[in-house]
Amino acid sequence: MGRRTQAERDAMTVETGFALVTAAVLAGLTFAAVSAPALLLLDLGGTVRTAVLSVAVTTAAVAFVARVVHVLWRFPSRQRGHRLDGTPDPAGLGRPGPTEPAP
Repeated sequence: MGRRTQAERDAMTVETGFALVTAAVLAGLTFAAVSAPALLLLDLGGTVRTAVLSVAVTTAAVAFVARVVHVLWRFPSRQRGHRLDGTPDPAGLGRPGPTEPAP
């Protein structure tokens, strides 16, 4: 593998930031979705409350890791000029190719 250009390094930095931010949002929403109904609607004892929070934290952590892996796993194929479905992108990186002037 050759040296990476500054544009490639910048793209990886942006993609990593995107992965982390979206994973944090997803983890927060997952935590809220798992814990809120049980904690807000039901009168739970201390042990059950702890169990629900443990499940919510674990589920949120799994969602966070899954999102980061998913975003970063698909990044190299987009860099090589492939669409997300795996088919080649003739224009490269999703950008339109050169257009012909209107006659």
